[in-house]
Amino acid sequence: MAKAVQHAVAQSKLTSPGSTPFHLKAKIVETTNPDSTYKGEIEEYWLSPGKWRRTIQSPEFSQTLITNGDEISEQDTGDYYPWWLNDLVTAIFDPMPMARELTPADQEISTQLDFRKKQSPICGNSATRVGIVPVQNSVFSGFCLEGDHGLFDYVLTPEYQARFRDYKDFKGKKVAQRIVIMPEPGTTIEAAISELTELKTPDESSFAIQQATPEKNRLKRVQISESAMRGLSISTPDIVWAGVRDGKTRGVLSMYISVDRTGHVRETWPLNSDNPQLDDGAREQVMKWQFKPASMNGTVVQLETILTFAFDTEVKNPLPLLSNDEARKLATNIVEAVFPSDAPKGTEVKLRVSVDASGAIIGVQNVYQLSDPIFSAAYRAVNQWHFQPHLRDGKPDGFLADIVFRVP
Repeated sequence: MAKAVQHAVAQSKLTSPGSTPFHLKAKIVETTNPDSTYKGEIEEYWLSPGKWRRTIQSPEFSQTLITNGDEISEQDTGDYYPWWLNDLVTAIFDPMPMARELTPADQEISTQLDFRKKQSPICGNSATRVGIVPVQNSVFSGFCLEGDHGLFDYVLTPEYQARFRDYKDFKGKKVAQRIVIMPEPGTTIEAAISELTELKTPDESSFAIQQATPEKNRLKRVQISESAMRGLSISTPDIVWAGVRDGKTRGVLSMYISVDRTGHVRETWPLNSDNPQLDDGAREQVMKWQFKPASMNGTVVQLETILTFAFDTEVKNPLPLLSNDEARKLATNIVEAVFPSDAPKGTEVKLRVSVDASGAIIGVQNVYQLSDPIFSAAYRAVNQWHFQPHLRDGKPDGFLADIVFRVP
């Protein structure tokens, strides 16, 4: 499997040593709400891993980054590099950044791989325990390689996600023209490549660095543990839990947070919750938290971590529960699950979704105790569904539904 991943990276990563120099432009937009601030433009002139120029423009942050040998120039506008923007930029130029963590032996690419003989995708799924004892939870990671060439379909971890669409050939590479992320239910952000051409006559002056930017003046993002983050707490009041309309009243939930260099929380994204109805309220409260600024090697850095909470609440105004058939009749977008190859064929897989009054999924619950790989596969599929509004007394209302998949 490690060789298959490296095979996919070798085919699709534009910035590998020896790759063709290129000029790229991409546009970012939130497809579910084009007027939102989740938008931007990216342009890169690339000659080699040691010589390139990248420009990022977005409403709240812009950056011009030049690498020329050992020197780096970084010019930033705005004091915070958003997680969602960095995620998409990373995915364009390095589709699976965690692949670098594979051992040297695993990085040898087998020339014997022939994906045309594969009848099903190659997928890997895993779960990781997070939190501070006794408040712990599982968060999920996974990837899938599909098609005749075994290219990335998606890569998902708590700190990084990308779905790769519309591959096209470019100078011996196969490059996804669209990269999609869905950091929360109801939000879909897409980076679309509008130009990708060979850079035949580069303007060397565009890579010139008159004065390198000191490391202490560059923006850096660092992932730390929850215990380390909580050790920096200045103001982190306990979460006040609202009532819920269904599901568990006691359990845990986890979220990914990003903190700027002044210690203010700037982004919160849901990961896994025993009752997703509580996610938004918890995220809104955490957005008001304050931490001490942190530094690494003399550089003040942005921080990211996973926070896990225990909740205790009560049911108020319960939601109706629809069957699989009833829910599928309301569905306007259905994505079937892709299960691990070792999943028992014919197995019925059932999970419960929470849907708001607009028809958007706001949570997925593992009430039927599915194993982590099976639940993870079903979760990724159903999280892309959407529904017509469910009418209750003539008015749109939220509902629960038990969605059923079957392993082919």
